[in-house]
Amino acid sequence: MKAGFVNIFGRPNAGKSTLLNALMKEKMAIVSPKAQTTRHRIKTILTEKDYQVVLSDTPGIIEPKYKLHEKMMQAVKSALEDADVALLIVDVNENPEEANAVFESLKLRVPAIIVVNKIDKASQEKIKEVVAFFESKKYAKKIITVSALSGINIKNFLKPILELLPEGEPFYPGDDISDLPTKFFVSELIREKIYELFSDEIPYHTTVLVREFKEKTTLVKIVADIVVQRETQKGILLGEKGSMIKKLGTEARKEIEAFLQQKVFLELFVKVKPKWRENEMQLKEYGY
Repeated sequence: MKAGFVNIFGRPNAGKSTLLNALMKEKMAIVSPKAQTTRHRIKTILTEKDYQVVLSDTPGIIEPKYKLHEKMMQAVKSALEDADVALLIVDVNENPEEANAVFESLKLRVPAIIVVNKIDKASQEKIKEVVAFFESKKYAKKIITVSALSGINIKNFLKPILELLPEGEPFYPGDDISDLPTKFFVSELIREKIYELFSDEIPYHTTVLVREFKEKTTLVKIVADIVVQRETQKGILLGEKGSMIKKLGTEARKEIEAFLQQKVFLELFVKVKPKWRENEMQLKEYGY
């Protein structure tokens, strides 16, 4: 049996989370056109008769500006340490030199596959140019071209990965598809809606903490805090007469119900915690 850790690395907006979701055929990671949406290492488990692939989506690689960023880059570092195969995702339309600089800085000790993503958004000439660029790099064992969003080349994606994985026993028994708790995915779905509904600044100053998750006979009761840094941000999240928080709650509830396959009662509160992104104790409380 083939079994191993396949960890996904790339710059922000390369499409790492979309790729993970496409491979799992489940929404495991939230997606947004805004950079730095992924803050945690999201580990998912793909088990079949002949293999178990533990796929990890990692935060986009950035230069840390505050403690939250440092925690995100620690997640990247931990993924580097246990990888059997690295997937290096590059947007076909980004500067390959910049992507290459990031990939070389990882100092990989495991086989790497370059995944040229978003090929539905580029000409054949552009795709060939990017593939040729990475073919000359020593760290690139293989190169795959895909569109994670539209599904181009996803069907046969795993074959070259499995060729590089070692033989071994599965790491996780049963049918679990992640080692993360359900509360984590609920908080991420709420955060995704914040990215969708609010302007550029708000999502980066916000985190979500699920305080209560109770499964009742007919529904699941969820109580969550949305944490911001300033009172003005709280006002924006609440909206006039609570209009925005109501809209956020309605849209998040629909996503959570689809994820849990159950009816949900969702209650949201907005809390102000100044400089939470720099506070070690608060970051720990919020799961970073």
